Amino acid sequence: MRIDRRFSTVLLAWLALAGWPEQAARAADPPATTVQSEAVFRQEELDQMLAPLALYPDALLAQVLMASTYPGDVADAVVWSRAHPDVSGDDAVRQVANEPWDPSVQSLVAFPAVLVTLGQDPAWVQRVGDAFLAQPADVMDSVQRLRRQAQAAGNLQSSEQQRVIVQPAPPASTTTVVQAPAPTQTIVIEPADPQVVYVPSYNPSVVYGTWPNPSYPPAYYPPPPGYYFGSALVAGLGFAAGVAVIDSIWGDCDWDHGDIDIDVEHYNNLNRTRQLNINQNKWQHNAVNRDGVPYRDRASRERYGQRLPGSEQRAALRGREPVRAAERERARQTLSQRGIEAPASSNREARERAQAAGREMRDQPQARQRTQASAQPRRRTQSSPQVRQQARQKYSSSPRTRDNAFAGARNPSRSQVVASRGEASRASASRPKLERSGRQVQRAVPAASRGGGRRR
Repeated sequence: MRIDRRFSTVLLAWLALAGWPEQAARAADPPATTVQSEAVFRQEELDQMLAPLALYPDALLAQVLMASTYPGDVADAVVWSRAHPDVSGDDAVRQVANEPWDPSVQSLVAFPAVLVTLGQDPAWVQRVGDAFLAQPADVMDSVQRLRRQAQAAGNLQSSEQQRVIVQPAPPASTTTVVQAPAPTQTIVIEPADPQVVYVPSYNPSVVYGTWPNPSYPPAYYPPPPGYYFGSALVAGLGFAAGVAVIDSIWGDCDWDHGDIDIDVEHYNNLNRTRQLNINQNKWQHNAVNRDGVPYRDRASRERYGQRLPGSEQRAALRGREPVRAAERERARQTLSQRGIEAPASSNREARERAQAAGREMRDQPQARQRTQASAQPRRRTQSSPQVRQQARQKYSSSPRTRDNAFAGARNPSRSQVVASRGEASRASASRPKLERSGRQVQRAVPAASRGGGRRR
C-alpha cells in the first residue's frame, strides 16, 4: 500500500505539471445541455402514447404530430368532421379554410378516420403534442423503436395500401467512441399510390407482439363500424377506404434531424390566405393558435409564452407604460433638485436605505439623539392621563357621537328609561286582539270628499 500511494503521488504531480487537472475537471463535468434539459416524458410513456400512431404513413404522421400541438383546434375539427361525415380529401380542407384553426389541423379533416381516433381521447392528443414540443427527437426515436418491434412481430410489411422501406443505418465514423450506441436502421412508411392515403387501424397489444413494459400498456382506440376492414384487424393492420389527396399532405418526417419538413408548394396551393416563403421549409409551432391551452413543461412555456396574443400589452397592464415611466422620472428629478430624496424605486433600494439608516443610528450618536428627542414629546403626549381624560369628556359631550355597544354605560338613568319604553311597547303588542280591534281608526278625509261646499 505504501508503494502504491507514493506512485499515485508522483503521478498526480506529473499530471499537474502537464496541465491535466483542468482537462480532467472539464471531462468530469457533464455537458450543460444534459444538466439543463429535463425529460418531460420517459421512454416508456412515449412508447405508450405513440403506439396508436407509430404505424401511420410518414406524411400523415407528420400532420398528426403538428396538429396535436393545438389540442383545442383538433377538438373543433372532430366536431366538424362528425357533422360532415361524407366530406373528405382536399375538398373538406377547402371547406374549413375560413375556420380559425392551424393549417395542420385543417389538413386532418381530409381524413375522417384519423379524427375519429383522435376524438376518442382529447387528453391523449394533448400529451402527444406536449411530448412533440418538448422532446421531438425522443418522439421520433420512439416511433422508430415501435416500428422495428412491429416488424419483428411480422405485422409491418408492404401491401397494396403502403410500402415499408428499411433504410440502412448510416456508416459509422472512423473515430470510435467506446459507449456510443450503434446506429440503427430507419423504417419509412409511404403510400403505395402517392395520391391515395390509407389510414391504418390496429390493436397495439396485438400488432407489436409482447409489450415490453407491462406497467405502461398501450391504449387501443377501436374504429366505429364501417370505417375499417374488420377481418384484417384480427390478423394485424386494417385500413380505411383510401382518401385521394393532392395538397392536403404537405408535411413529412425528417428522421435524420428529428423534425418535420414542409412542402411549401403543396402548402401554398391549399392555404391561399396564409402563404409561406420558399425558405420556410421547416415546421415551426405557432403559439397564437394554441388558444390559451397551457404548456406542460417550463422550457415550452418560456419559449412560446412570449408569443401569446396580447403579450406586448402585459407591461402596460402592470403600469409600465412609457409615458408613465417618463412622468415618474421627471418627478424624481424635480424632487432631487429641491433637495428631497426621491422614494425608492424597488424593494431592494428601500431595504438598502433602511439598512443604511440603521447603521447611521448605530454609528453616529448625534443621529440617535435627534431621533430620541423627536420621539420624547410624542411619548409624553401619549402617556399624559390629563390629555386622555379631556379626550373622553370631549367625546362623551359631543352631540354627534354615534351609539355603540357601550352607549349609556356612564348614564344608568337613561338606560332605565329606554328599557321602560321597550317594556311598554311589548305590553301593548301582547294585548288581546279583541281589545285592540274595538278601537276605531281615524283617517284623514280629503277636502274633495266632504261635499264640496265652503266652510261658513
